[in-house]
Amino acid sequence: MNPLLEKFDTKFETVPFDKIKNEHFLPAIKEAIKKAKEDINNIKDNTDEPDFYNVIVAMENASERVYTISGVFFNLHSAETNDELTKLAKDFSPLVTEFGNDIILDEGLFKKVQAVFEKMEEADLSLEQKMLLEKTYKDFKRNGALLSHEDKEKLRELDKELSSLGLLFGDHILNDTNSFELILSNIDDLKGCPESYIESAAHMAEEKGYEKQWLLTLDYPSYIPFMTYADNRDLRKRLSIAFGSRGFKNGKNDNKEIVKKLVNLRYVRAQLLGYNSHSDFILEERMAGDTKTVMNFLDEMLSYARPAAKKELVQLSEYAKANGGPETLQSWDFGYWKEKLKQENFDINDEMLRPYFKLEKVLQGVFDVAHKLYGLNYKKVDGVAVYHQDVEVFDVTDKGGKHMGVFYADFFPRPGKRGGAWMTSFRDQKTKDGVDQRPHISIVCNFTKPSGDRPSLLTFNEVTTLFHEFGHSLHGMLSHCSYSSTSGTNVFWDFVELPSQIMENWAFEKECLDLFAEHFKTGEKIPEELIKKIKDSASFFEGCASVRQAGLARLDMAWHKDDPKGIDNVDAFEREVSEPTRLFPAVEGVNTSVSFSHIFAGGYSSGYYSYKWAEVLDADAFELFKEKGIFNPEVADSFKENILSKGGTEHPMELYEKFRGRKPSTHALLKRGGLLPH
Repeated sequence: MNPLLEKFDTKFETVPFDKIKNEHFLPAIKEAIKKAKEDINNIKDNTDEPDFYNVIVAMENASERVYTISGVFFNLHSAETNDELTKLAKDFSPLVTEFGNDIILDEGLFKKVQAVFEKMEEADLSLEQKMLLEKTYKDFKRNGALLSHEDKEKLRELDKELSSLGLLFGDHILNDTNSFELILSNIDDLKGCPESYIESAAHMAEEKGYEKQWLLTLDYPSYIPFMTYADNRDLRKRLSIAFGSRGFKNGKNDNKEIVKKLVNLRYVRAQLLGYNSHSDFILEERMAGDTKTVMNFLDEMLSYARPAAKKELVQLSEYAKANGGPETLQSWDFGYWKEKLKQENFDINDEMLRPYFKLEKVLQGVFDVAHKLYGLNYKKVDGVAVYHQDVEVFDVTDKGGKHMGVFYADFFPRPGKRGGAWMTSFRDQKTKDGVDQRPHISIVCNFTKPSGDRPSLLTFNEVTTLFHEFGHSLHGMLSHCSYSSTSGTNVFWDFVELPSQIMENWAFEKECLDLFAEHFKTGEKIPEELIKKIKDSASFFEGCASVRQAGLARLDMAWHKDDPKGIDNVDAFEREVSEPTRLFPAVEGVNTSVSFSHIFAGGYSSGYYSYKWAEVLDADAFELFKEKGIFNPEVADSFKENILSKGGTEHPMELYEKFRGRKPSTHALLKRGGLLPH
């Protein structure tokens, strides 16, 4: 019996991870695809007049099991992979891609969809149903439904190749990250680093069998603190170059050719579908709408950020020189000297703050915020299977005790788990057979694991990361939609970051910090002057941060907004594009594009600008909370009703205007970052 093909007979119908084995995936996906295709054929063979229910809803239902199984697989592939699973992905991934293409390129099915679409205005449909119908029709059109048979085949091949290249790109970066180990046998090499970091490096070394030594890796919890605190400039340089050269070393994990292939195939695909470029294709389905809007937006941000960044770097350079630093700052000096200057200006650092941010307390804190704003309660439950013993599970209920969903928390790094932090789901919210099916949401992070009697203590940056991912989870958890394709985070990409980024704002407010920030040993609440310093230092070097983000967004657009045919040298192209936003001298052997997973392995192509775009939205939206009170029930209700519960049931600009009473303005963000000229 294959558990992936049965109804999940578990508490809350959660995924039975304890019963699923690697060998279940391929047979399950093949069987699910076979069954889905039979259901699709029934839709096509149905002689009744095509309508919303016997075509669109029937299609949603037909592919449900396929996407449940592939969801479990790809979530494990990111959070708990192993050699077997990675190998399996090479067979599994193309099957899912091909299934999607078989549906979207099915002429008979498209005719049915087209028939329903053409009668949309006469049909008695809700706004959400119209959005789903339009989305379905557009998906077909954007995937070649209007192409000739020959061109459809071309598209199929392109999509298969693009999918495999994206996976390969990600695998190469993971391999290069995992294969790097720097063993230090002299504790002086760690001078400047916090005690807790040194302990953790010793602990990691010990686990690998290195006695009385210290291990550094390229995983964020190891890499970032070293670059921030270590006095040893040569080692910072070595680590920085190792990090920046992942995918760029001409060996088996090199990504240069993959980047060129990806951008060229994306361009060919866009042209085939009648778009000028990959960017034009992508932005048709975005809040921003087109390439010109994005480039103008980035230029506007840079017009404020660049002058600010220039001033910041002059200040930093003078400070470094006055304190025995180098004549010319390099990229591996930036984090280190910035931290020292920040110390001097604000007398605040991660280590001073960490004791107030014990992971369990911070988690309870975000739960309390969700309770105060949206009436949610989180209760830890046992007896729900998980894919790794570190994962915790919570039952989420509303004010009246109604079950709202299941929340998984997976917080610690381990081999086989990719770096960074993300929110994902094992089951989307939707209405099924008249019943509201509640979502199963997971947030995955990489925080320092507790060691010995020392609990997991977060940096403030990690606190905001947790708030951020939790914001995404609320978008899924509070969803109140009818169909999985329009529910939760199934919204335009440049809108999806609003619920997550607005959530970060609470972490800077005393009223919120008082709920959870207390010293893990003494229980003392975080002092008010520390909170003030956190706020004052939040926009520290905002100019440089904005130039960097806008620079990455411009690099993304440069790869995708024009014909890439003439790009022969990945590095030379990147250097030329990055010149206007370069903050430090270029370094030989280091390249951003070849490890830019967001755009080459993560679905953010022509979409990296959306981080800044969402900052504009979140600053503008949070300003309303600030005006009325950060836990104001009316504003919270409006945000829940108009944004969080609506998923993709209406155009995001309309939803935003309903909440804010007007279109978004950049003013609040520029003000928050101290970028407006005084």
